[in-house]
Amino acid sequence: MKVAIVYDCLFPNTLGGAERWYRNLAERLDRTHSVTFVTRRQWGEEGPETPFETIAVAPGGGLYTSSGRRSIRPPIRFGIGVFIHLLRHGRRYDAVHTASFPFFSLLGAALALKLTRSKARLVVDWWELWTLKYWRSYLGSLGGRIGYAIQSFCMRLPDKSFTFSRLVESRIREKRPGAQIERLTGAYSADSIPVEASLRPIEPPLVVAAGRHIPEKRVPAIPPAIAIAREEVPALRCEIFGDGPETQTTSARIRELGLGKAVAMRGRVESDEVMRSISKASCLLHPSLREGYGLVVVEAASVGTPSIVVRGRENAASELIEEGVNGFVAESPQPEVLARAVVKAIDGGEALRASTLDWYQRRRDELSIESSLAVVEASYSELRAEPAMARS
Repeated sequence: MKVAIVYDCLFPNTLGGAERWYRNLAERLDRTHSVTFVTRRQWGEEGPETPFETIAVAPGGGLYTSSGRRSIRPPIRFGIGVFIHLLRHGRRYDAVHTASFPFFSLLGAALALKLTRSKARLVVDWWELWTLKYWRSYLGSLGGRIGYAIQSFCMRLPDKSFTFSRLVESRIREKRPGAQIERLTGAYSADSIPVEASLRPIEPPLVVAAGRHIPEKRVPAIPPAIAIAREEVPALRCEIFGDGPETQTTSARIRELGLGKAVAMRGRVESDEVMRSISKASCLLHPSLREGYGLVVVEAASVGTPSIVVRGRENAASELIEEGVNGFVAESPQPEVLARAVVKAIDGGEALRASTLDWYQRRRDELSIESSLAVVEASYSELRAEPAMARS
């Protein structure tokens, strides 16, 4: 089969859970199929180092505004690039597999396949599905309504949909009861992170945070939580990985709280280095407002490190936490609440790490990317025998 994977970011040029999923998906599919990765240009003259064909249909550059919100121009340009590419080459593909967001690439793909009467099936991953209330909080009253309307229209386009959370699955089934949607349970590739698990966290205690520094990740909430936790655990240290629009705000809070020797801003480094730090930590602190899955929680559990996430209507990462077994779900991102969870994780010691590792081992197969890949591959073959719903 000839498969096009469409996503505006390519790992490791851009970091994130979805980025890793599409990179791993492309590599594994390419072993038995022919894969073309359609993306933006995020590399120099030498080109990307990928075993599969990679095509840039739009220029690279930043995706976020100075305030940390998604910029509108890059997804529009990417959507136009996807449309043109599939208008020219859409008939050669058996399946086009894309993320739902940013929606312009999905719209471009659907329109091109319709105009060319391509037999390619449109497969869409729904990492998130926002409520109207959240859209309005993100883009304002008018912009939010427009975004919500586009999202609602896009739900009608796929021949097949996948999601990684019960949260999104239930929302799509509520909006479109007849939608062909299936929940995948695994996105983790153990082969990609060769770090061994440990039942003993290092001393003095260490807390690690990793992810993009955008408003939804709430990284600036971490230093105040560490400051309060240090009142009970004076030797506590913290390492914060990643970068983004909120990096300067986070660094300023570290200085204001006098945490320069306790909290280290590690920036963007190789995944292996991040995982080595996570494997030594008492916990992973992940106070994100919005997560479509929470891959870093699974990665942490695979090396015996419990996670702390925050309960919320848009946070599917809490689905991966079994309270007191592989971590804790804080009721709010308030520093006092996060600090209490951090202290509980430290107090849990080796026993909590052992139960975290056991939690992962019992779910290893369902959490693996291989389990999801088998479902995805099977769906391609099934869809080829059916009429294309989105273009009928």
